[in-house]
Amino acid sequence: MTTHTKARRRDRRVYLRAHPVLFALLAATRGRPVRRLGRGTLLVHGAAAYREALTRLPLDRTAPGTTGGAARAARVEDVLFDQEGPGHRTARRELAELLGAAGTGELRSAWHPLLLRRLAPLPLGGTVDLVPLARELAGAVVYALLGPGSAGDSRTSPLALAEAAAEAAAASVRSHLPGPPRPGAEAAAVRAAGRLRGLLGPGADARAAMLAVAAVNTTVAALPRAVAWCADAGLWDQAADPALCPALAGELLRVTAASPLLPRVAAADGSVGGCPVRAGDRLLLVARHAAGAHLRDPDGRHPAEPGVARLVFGAGPHACPGARLAREQLAGVLAALAPHRPVVVRARVDRRAALPGWRSLVVRAAA
Repeated sequence: MTTHTKARRRDRRVYLRAHPVLFALLAATRGRPVRRLGRGTLLVHGAAAYREALTRLPLDRTAPGTTGGAARAARVEDVLFDQEGPGHRTARRELAELLGAAGTGELRSAWHPLLLRRLAPLPLGGTVDLVPLARELAGAVVYALLGPGSAGDSRTSPLALAEAAAEAAAASVRSHLPGPPRPGAEAAAVRAAGRLRGLLGPGADARAAMLAVAAVNTTVAALPRAVAWCADAGLWDQAADPALCPALAGELLRVTAASPLLPRVAAADGSVGGCPVRAGDRLLLVARHAAGAHLRDPDGRHPAEPGVARLVFGAGPHACPGARLAREQLAGVLAALAPHRPVVVRARVDRRAALPGWRSLVVRAAA
């Protein structure tokens, strides 16, 4: 067994334990760039077709069964996931400015000291659970982004805020995942969104909730899986090299693909990958296959072409604005862990999460 085989087998568990039927369907249909299922659903696996669907095909971003549709159904408007309207566009512009090169550099002072404190048990022979660590880092980033006095009750810890944001994201996404309707899913999304707004405070606006959900969802879904892969595949030499670590972080985000599936609905007739598309057709865009996560192992020395690697964050004007932050934060975590060369001693899948991830991932320094 190669080291990457071990890493793939562990990472596959987050799919098989939480969404086995969906994972089996995606694996069985990935032989073609685009495959039609029945009269109204297309599975899009190929990189070119995936990019075409997101950048050239008109999409109904508030239709039932989409992320924006889930937000409307949960009556949170553009506060969480709605992808249309002036409020959403304004919030994205502001968020892009905050998460540019200068902004992400400044954010390091919010999460890096916390990271070093939480990793202190490793050199003493102790263990660290990376899931609550990831949540706390994400919560600290949210507070830093919102600024003094704008993040609600100062007594709310970064971890509590992050847990509320993670639950809001999971509840909203689960309400529109493929498959039969889940009883009570929309009501749960409403309650979770309300709890998050309560923690953010009466002055919180749409941007505040979007920041919380985006930062937490990306970090908690991606960081523990990426570290587990690095440990299982023995990539700590690359993580310890300042010249290779940033590329390795991008590669690990590519193969773990925190948001592996993007549900969309066509707003007009067109085509994707040469396959005709009708208005109202449902598109299941498989980000992990478009980025070659199932074919190419991560390697900081020979990374995938940037245009392919970035597909795990979407494409076009609606691509995730937190991509830079995700890469830089993961690189920082890998660099901090590298001297200890940690190994995974215990891992438990989060069966309730909408995105594939770990409920607990405990590491210790190598003997």
